[in-house]
Amino acid sequence: MSTKWVYFFGKGRTEGDGKNKNLLGGKGAGLAEMTSIGIPVPPGFTITTEACVQYYKDNKSYPVGLWDQVIAALTELETAMGKKFGDVNNPLLVSVRSGARVSMPGMMDTVLNLGLTDESVKGLEKSSGNARFAYDSYRRFIQMFSDVVLGIGHHQFEHILKDMKNARGVKEDTELNADDLKGLVIKYKALVVEEIGKEFPQDPKEQLRYAIDAVFDSWNNQRAKTYRKINKMSDDWGTAVNVQSMVFGNMGDDCGTGVAFTRNPSTGDKEFFGEYLVNAQGEDVVAGIRTPEPIAKLKTAMPEVFAQLEEVYKKLENHYKDVQDIEFTIEKGTLYMLQTRTGKRTARAAVKIAFDMVAEGLIDKKTAVLRVAPEQVDQLLHPMIDTSVKYDVIAKGLPASPGAAVGKVVFTAEEAESWAAQGEKVILVRAETSPEDIGGMHAAQGILTATGGMTSHAAVVARGMGKCCVAGCGAVRINDVQKFFTAGAPPLKRVTS
Repeated sequence: MSTKWVYFFGKGRTEGDGKNKNLLGGKGAGLAEMTSIGIPVPPGFTITTEACVQYYKDNKSYPVGLWDQVIAALTELETAMGKKFGDVNNPLLVSVRSGARVSMPGMMDTVLNLGLTDESVKGLEKSSGNARFAYDSYRRFIQMFSDVVLGIGHHQFEHILKDMKNARGVKEDTELNADDLKGLVIKYKALVVEEIGKEFPQDPKEQLRYAIDAVFDSWNNQRAKTYRKINKMSDDWGTAVNVQSMVFGNMGDDCGTGVAFTRNPSTGDKEFFGEYLVNAQGEDVVAGIRTPEPIAKLKTAMPEVFAQLEEVYKKLENHYKDVQDIEFTIEKGTLYMLQTRTGKRTARAAVKIAFDMVAEGLIDKKTAVLRVAPEQVDQLLHPMIDTSVKYDVIAKGLPASPGAAVGKVVFTAEEAESWAAQGEKVILVRAETSPEDIGGMHAAQGILTATGGMTSHAAVVARGMGKCCVAGCGAVRINDVQKFFTAGAPPLKRVTS
């Protein structure tokens, strides 16, 4: 009997054991478990960590039977969704995400809206009745696929997008109309030809295979290896790959996406904590490109959705008996859960949450003690700002990760690592951080970002590291070329000697 490499989940059934994170990865196990307890999860399938390990053993070739099992699972997914992959009338689109056995936020790769082509985008427009949404999804897919799979830097597409917004006299992506987005697709595809000498791939199954390869390969990218080294994780685990039917938060004002924690991960307070964006996809929140709204505002904006979300998060915390970090999408007023995992938290929060959960009868004292790591006790001794002293405040942002830090400003991760290696204390200042910045974040005393929120990449990674982080500091304007930034004051220049 051949090895089972692929496990289906969705529509009330799951082939995988939701407790087997070693095989399905944390994300895949969470999707299987949520499905089994009746949480609304878009159907999909998980390629196991064992397949990734075998992929590397076989010199980056698929193990026997893997691709056949992927095609079989894709066919089952088409049946479950009532859509066809690459169809010109009602296309099935999927996301392709990584998922190691232990959370590695942002370290590996994701592709959304996979399955779009010049023909299927017409089907998406037809089935949704929304041309703007269809071409917004296509331009997003081209950019993400090109970055993750083809190796074309996302900033090259961002320049084209910025030029388009400037030409139209708008500030937000959401202000571009359907014709603008069609124009972006043409420009994005031209950039692909210019960079790699070939057209953007138009076969959905070819796209899927390339994306699975890219996720497997991302297990050994530099940022993932750096993260594992910092966190003392084995290089031999491999990552699972989760292929899941797309649901869309970017179809209009009754749609959205968000990231939330069942308790405050900074303070430990028992409050639903998170952020969301209207008319957006998940990467918009975690990448810190736009500064999102507090989750509490969703109660006013979409009361029925918020009530359902409250019910779901409480059910998940009671089921797992620990703080959960969740991702969700709202499509036309309908809630879908995309992920649940154990939430990273500060040392202060870890102590308070453990104590409170004992008092609530969720866990026993032994479990509570085991949830506070020795290094977290050390973090409790980190420096704090003396509130009795008056300071000149040049700008304010969101308290993404607590603490206090002093250092010289640097604008790149490479500078942070270089200066730290020379014994300098530095503060990493960025518009927003990305997974590639992991080494510089580790080297810095603290992180400051101009955009992003409490659940952005900078916030989540900084909390896990015990680093001070201020996010969404909108007053900050960074000049990377001349090495200075402003924050409502004269330019603050980098010391160069």
